[in-house]
Formats: sequence, C-alpha cells, structure tokens
Amino acid sequence: MLAPAALLLAALLAASCQSAKSARTTIRFWGMGREGEVVQDLVPDFEREHPDIHVIVQQVPWSAAHEKLVTGFVGRSTPDVSQLGNTWVPEFTALNALEPLRPWLASSSALDSSRYFPGIWDTNVIDGQAYGLPWYVDTRVLFYRKDVLAKAGYRSMPTTWSEWRTALRAMKKVVGEKNYPIFLPLNEWNPPVIFAMQAGSPLLKDDATRAAFTDSSYKQGFDFYLSLFHEGLAPPVGNNEVANVYQEFGRGYLNMWITGPWNLGEMRNRLPAERQNDWATAPLPGPAGAASGVSLAGGSSLVLYKDSPHKREAWAFIEYLSRPKVQLRFWKLTGDLPGRVEAWRDSALMADPNMHAFQQQLEHVVATPKTAEWEQIAIRLQDQVERVVRGSVSPDSAMSALSREVDLMLEKRRWMRERALAAGGAR
Repeated sequence: MLAPAALLLAALLAASCQSAKSARTTIRFWGMGREGEVVQDLVPDFEREHPDIHVIVQQVPWSAAHEKLVTGFVGRSTPDVSQLGNTWVPEFTALNALEPLRPWLASSSALDSSRYFPGIWDTNVIDGQAYGLPWYVDTRVLFYRKDVLAKAGYRSMPTTWSEWRTALRAMKKVVGEKNYPIFLPLNEWNPPVIFAMQAGSPLLKDDATRAAFTDSSYKQGFDFYLSLFHEGLAPPVGNNEVANVYQEFGRGYLNMWITGPWNLGEMRNRLPAERQNDWATAPLPGPAGAASGVSLAGGSSLVLYKDSPHKREAWAFIEYLSRPKVQLRFWKLTGDLPGRVEAWRDSALMADPNMHAFQQQLEHVVATPKTAEWEQIAIRLQDQVERVVRGSVSPDSAMSALSREVDLMLEKRRWMRERALAAGGAR
C-alpha cells in the first residue's frame, strides 16, 4: 500500500494534470474528404508547439460538406476554422460567415500574397479583402500520349491554338478514324470555360450581374472548342460513356485529356508498365498572341469563421498548416499540390517531370466569377454546351437561352448593385 504522503502526492499530480488540460483552449477544424482524414496526422506536432491549444478535427464527406457548412452557419455552430473549396468562398463571404483576414495577415510576416500563385490568391479576394488562405491548389493541364504526338511529327506540345489544332489533325492521321486525338468530356463544364477565359471572356460582366455568353470573346473560345468536335478530333461523349478512360488512354482510343493533378497518381497506377514512359503533361496552349494559355484556379483554402470565440488560436493553426514544410508533408500524405510557392522549390516535389507543367500552369490561372451562383451557372452552361455538341441546338440559340436564364438568376445581385450605386450617388 502507498503511504498517506505518497497518496497525497499522487492526488496532487493528478489534479495538476487535470487542471492543465482544462486550461487548454479547444478549437474545431472541419476538413473535407481525404484531407479531413489526413490533417489529423498533422495535429500532434502543432499541439506540441502549442500546448495550450487542443484541436478537434471533424472529417466531412465532400458530398455533405456544403449542406453541413450552410446548416452550421444558420444554426450558429460553424467551426473555428475549416477547409473551404475556393469556389465556395464568395458564397460564404456573402453570408457574412467568414472573418476578413487583413488584420491577421498584417500580423504574420510569412503570410502575404507574394508567397502564393497570383491567380490562386485572387480566388479568396472579394472586394479587395482576403477571406481565405490557399491551402492546396489544383489546376488543369494537358495529359497526352507523347509517343503518339512524336509519331505525328511533334517533339513538344504546341503553345498556340492554331498549332495545337494542326498537331491534333496530324495525330488523327496516326491514330485512325475510330480513335481520337483528344477527350473533352461533355459532362464537364471546365473545358469550354477554359477556352472562353483564354480568349479573354469574363463569363459574367457588369460586376458579375449579367451573362457574357453572347459576347465576342466568349464566342471565340466556344467556336474553337466546337471545332474540335466538328473536325472529328474529339468524341462527342461524356465520362459516363467511356467505360475506363485510363484503359482507353493506354490503348490509344483517347490520346490527350485536359485534367488535374489527381490523375498523376491514377496514370501511374492504372496504365500498364509498358505505357508509363509514353505519357507526359504540358501547360495549355492559348490563342495567338497570348503570353500563355490560362487555366482554372482551383483548390481549397483555409478560412476563419466570424462566430469563432477562439480566433487567435484558430489563426495559429492556419499559420501552422500554411508553413511550406508542413504543406510538403501534406503533399506526401495526400498528393495535393502545395499552395505556397516556396514549397515548389523542394527537390522531391520537382523530381517528377510531370509536376513542371503544373508549376508553369499555376502561374497562369484565373478565378471563375466570384458569385454565389457560379456553380449553378456552370451546370446550366454544361447542359447547353452538350446540346450544341450533340447537334440538338445551334450555338447562338444555346448561348442566348443560357444568357437569359443566367440574367434571371442574377436579378437580385443586379438589383443590389444598382441600389448600392444609387446610394453612392445620393451622397
């Protein structure tokens, strides 16, 4: 048996430990999908550095994430900090759910716009104010069969639309009538949007209150996109009509594909060993005279919620997750590309030659319109584009119908803008 003095000491130590634990501030982090699972591995090191902070991570499936975030906002039960897809930032900013980051960034010398790819940083800036910090990034580049391109007479990927189309025509002669140089899935809105943005289309105009789908710049990009189908260079099908896109890429039915970094691992895992040296990546070509073909600015950001009672502690966690070394560790665990430019100097990251195209492309990315309605607009655009490609409606009719529908969707935003302008003039 322990002596009374020993029992007293043990009780005092236990009480001291309990008191230390109760003195810790607990913050809640919501992470989506695989990222929500993996970020838990990063928490112990953070807590060792910050023994006064305890982080509870909740993993949220992507399929339920948007609804859960909206429900959390309505019920005043948002987390302290979370991962947020950067196309969702405008919506949650409009809801007044997010904490403006200007004062927090001012206190962090290691965190400013110069540390990030400009187009990615811009996705988080609404009316001149940053509401999110890029965590991991993605964009779309060309994955292509370099052996087929070489047989067509090209040692490297062309950089302009006209040269690219000529190369695709040459590839068509190599692959034959029943195969295709490029795959542009009809159930993805991204390719036609990318081509329009490359031609200089804003997609929405007048401060994102009206559609711009009948403007000349959109038409230029859309015409180029449609020409690839009209010439038989792309099959008029969606992803759901191709049983196994990796198998078809390997056998040469499809030989080029505009897709993202998530397919780097898939190509390595799904293509047969004899095809592993036959594919490569390249930045997207652009119109003649363009410095570079732009692509979409994608990825997820870290955001701080206005209702958080522990903003200082939550910001410390954001700072930790934003360190280049921590982002590199996260990349090794998930394959997600780091948001910090410094992380791209890492030799392990750049050892894969297919990463070079992503690094180059990330310097030339553009945010989609920063409106809460954009994702709904993109789905409607996708529907109209598919109708055009399948021949059920003319391009002009489809884009006019889309513009009318989008203008109705943006009616409230237009009214609010006009009201704000009138109020400004009254002053």
